[in-house]
Amino acid sequence: MQNLTLNNGVQMPALGLGVFQTPPDETRAAVTAALDLGYRHIDTAAAYGNEREVGQAIRDSAVPRDDIFVETKIWISDYGYDETLHSFDKSAAKLGVDRIDLLILHQALPSDFDRTLAAYRALEKLLADGKVRAIGVSNFMVDHLTALLDATTVVPAVNQLEIHPYFQQRAVLDFDDRHGILNQAWSPIGGITFYPGYGEDRRSVLEDPVVTAIAAKHGKSPAQVLLRWGVQQGRSVIPKSTKRHRIAENIDIFDFALTTDEMEALDALETGRRGGPEPADVTLAAYGRAIPEA
Repeated sequence: MQNLTLNNGVQMPALGLGVFQTPPDETRAAVTAALDLGYRHIDTAAAYGNEREVGQAIRDSAVPRDDIFVETKIWISDYGYDETLHSFDKSAAKLGVDRIDLLILHQALPSDFDRTLAAYRALEKLLADGKVRAIGVSNFMVDHLTALLDATTVVPAVNQLEIHPYFQQRAVLDFDDRHGILNQAWSPIGGITFYPGYGEDRRSVLEDPVVTAIAAKHGKSPAQVLLRWGVQQGRSVIPKSTKRHRIAENIDIFDFALTTDEMEALDALETGRRGGPEPADVTLAAYGRAIPEA
C-alpha cells in the first residue's frame, strides 16, 4: 500500500474503503473483508448511519487499531461550535475509538457559512486537544475554501470531492494543490454515473471505450484503471463495494502504471457534468436531518 503525507506530517494510506450507502447490516462484513485483504483506511460519515458497524469490524479485526486510518465526517445538522464538538463525541462513541484519524466537514453549507466556520473552529479545537490527528473538508469549492482560509488558522489536510474522468474539478484540484490540501476522490470509479440522477442519457465511465481499451492493454479491469489514474496523480481514492471480490480487485492497483498518453486520454474524458448535488443546493432545509446519539 502506498501512503500519502498530509500537510501536518500524518501518513494516510492512498487507497481506502468507502461505505457510502452501504446498509448497516452489510457494512461490518465489507469492512472485515477489506481489512483481511490489506486495506488500512476506512472512510465513513455520521450521515451514513453505519459508523457503529465500522467500529465493530475494526474491533473484531486482528489488525491493531493503530494500523487502521479511520476517517469520518460531520453532517451539516451538527454544524456550529458546540454542536460539532458533540458530534465528535457521537462519532467516536459509535466507532468505539478515543481518537479519530481524519475528521472532516461533509459539505460547505454556503447558505449558512457562519455555522460552517464555527464547525471548522471546533475541528481546530479537537486537533489541538489531540482528539483527532488531522482535519479537513468535503465538497468545498474554491470560494468556500478561500473564505475558510481567510477566517481560520489550520489549513485543511484534505478536501474530499467527486473526482473521476467524467468530472475532474480541475480548478478546485489546482487550488488545493497550491495550498497543500490533499485531494481525495469520492466516486473515484465513477459509480455515481450509474445513478438515475445523472440523466436520461447517462453512461458509465467504466464502460467508456477509452477506459476499456486501456484496461485490456494492461490486463486490468476498468475500475482498476480509474483508481490507478487517481493514485498516479497523487490523490487519495476511496472506492466503495460490498462484494469481497470487488474489494480485492480495487486494492490490486500498485503493480502497474499508466503511460503519459494513457493519463492524457483519461484526462480528455472530462464532461464538466457533476453527478452529486450542487454544493449551493445543500441547505439545512433540503438536507438537514438529526444525527442520532451514540
